[in-house]
Amino acid sequence: MKATNAIICAIILSMASRIVVDTSVFISALLGPWGPSRTLVRRCLLGDYQPLMGNVLFCEYESVISREAILSKCPLTSSEIAALLDAFLSVSEWVNIYYAWRPNLRDEGNNHLIELAIAGNAKILVTNNIKDFQGTDLLLPNLTILKPEQLIRS
Repeated sequence: MKATNAIICAIILSMASRIVVDTSVFISALLGPWGPSRTLVRRCLLGDYQPLMGNVLFCEYESVISREAILSKCPLTSSEIAALLDAFLSVSEWVNIYYAWRPNLRDEGNNHLIELAIAGNAKILVTNNIKDFQGTDLLLPNLTILKPEQLIRS
């Protein structure tokens, strides 16, 4: 019985943390040859973290990575970007959101990230824009908003 409990504890501890990766982090990973955003995406691909994906976030990723301003700064070709996105999506868990309440963030465009995190039971939302998530009308004690470097250091 003790061996079974030890195995269960080991499995739970080894499970990847469920996280939401904001578009700003994915784009930073594309643009920079190194850094915390790229490290975080790499660790998602290795299974250290379980990224969550939803319809709105997926559409946002696709929209932003196809912008000329991003493509001109990115050292990767369009086909390499598409391959990286495909790889990231292959390790992401798709989450359906069945409600439409709004956390009332200053930037309305970020509300979907909070909804995705809650629907997918994520404990962490990773973004380069921490201040955009402050001042919400909702208290979310089980969700931590972190920069990539903060998550990597923890």
